[in-house]
Amino acid sequence: MKELTRAEEQVMQLLWDMDRAFVRDIIDEMPEPKPAYNTVSTIVRILEKKGFVDHKAYGKSHQYFPIVSKKEYTRSFGKRFMRNYFDGSFKEMVSFFAREDKLDVHDLNDLLEEVRREIDSSDETKS
Repeated sequence: MKELTRAEEQVMQLLWDMDRAFVRDIIDEMPEPKPAYNTVSTIVRILEKKGFVDHKAYGKSHQYFPIVSKKEYTRSFGKRFMRNYFDGSFKEMVSFFAREDKLDVHDLNDLLEEVRREIDSSDETKS
């Protein structure tokens, strides 16, 4: 899966939240200063070429919708990030952020418990 630029990711975040939108709807949700219509329209067409969105035509207007879920992209991005910066080691990544964010033992225990709950929940849905 291709990586998104910052501008593409901003538009995708909005589309994931909105589910379907015309370019004008996307612009309405963007913070000030709002980009030009043509700028957002170009970004959406690039996202379509990259295989992230598709559209439904209504005359000359197009309503866009994501065809890659936020979860799919997050998973792909996370794996790529871990591979590129931590030699693919989840342990190295967690260790890095624990040091950088100065997490104490209590914080790490909370994190471990949260991961355990996620794993248990995932196991239950597979059964």
